[in-house]
Amino acid sequence: MSVNLDIKLRRGNKIYFEGETISGVLQIVCSSEIKHEGIVLSLEGLVNLSISNKNVGIFEALYNSVKPISLLNQHSDLAPSGKLPAGTTEIPFELPLICPKEPKILYETYHGVFVNITYMLKCEVKRSFLAKTATKTQQFIIQYRPTRAPEKKSEVNFSISPETLQKSAKERIAIPRFLITGVLDSTESCVTQPFTGSLTVHHTEVPIKSIEIQLVRVETCGCAEGYARDATEIQNIQIADGNVCPKIPIPIYITFPRLFTCPTLITKNFKVEFEVNLVVVFGDDYLVTENFQILLNRTA
Repeated sequence: MSVNLDIKLRRGNKIYFEGETISGVLQIVCSSEIKHEGIVLSLEGLVNLSISNKNVGIFEALYNSVKPISLLNQHSDLAPSGKLPAGTTEIPFELPLICPKEPKILYETYHGVFVNITYMLKCEVKRSFLAKTATKTQQFIIQYRPTRAPEKKSEVNFSISPETLQKSAKERIAIPRFLITGVLDSTESCVTQPFTGSLTVHHTEVPIKSIEIQLVRVETCGCAEGYARDATEIQNIQIADGNVCPKIPIPIYITFPRLFTCPTLITKNFKVEFEVNLVVVFGDDYLVTENFQILLNRTA
């Protein structure tokens, strides 16, 4: 005697906005008639916070601040105790996507290392203690409604040379001479649009082995008494391999991976911020890194 459950949402892409109603049908397929103790559908939205091992024991206050934050917690009885016939049964459902308590906002779905924001539907067909309860979960995505894009984005020019590095005067003398300039079209970007710019190598005493662009997430968990801040790499894109021709612009182009990025988020319990690192590796394995803080949003 088998029971198969499936939660089918009416919206194929499973993307919803706060204030909308999530709807669909619960499909139950039974090989024969079965008894049940009720059918319940749960809607849950959680912010799960954690801290890395290096921070455990540093701030005792962190243990209270990394408790899960509930954004949605609703239950709906789809059917009372009774019987399900053999074959396929479909039960429609509708649930509002509203956060009734603090923080009174549904954050965007985000899958990080120390911060995870997830939304889930869970259905249970309860059975007697002699039969196993059938369950099914379905994840869906919450996004912010797009806002109007700014009229004009300001470019960011940068220059990298031994003089711009945070080194002592003695250390700078030992660094090979080089000059790299470039421009970022903007450090404020929509998560659905590419991050763009270009760089130019003007001259270098030591041949270049590689030029890479790293997208980094900076996740902060904690409160006023203490916090843990950790930076982890999302993706690394090589934009130049081997020594490059001087004075020829090299394009910078990054697409933000879905779910692993979200609009920059700053709350009293946690933060999700993003940075871009420009990494130049020279032939003698000397490495130079230039860091740019970026602001992500969702615009139309």
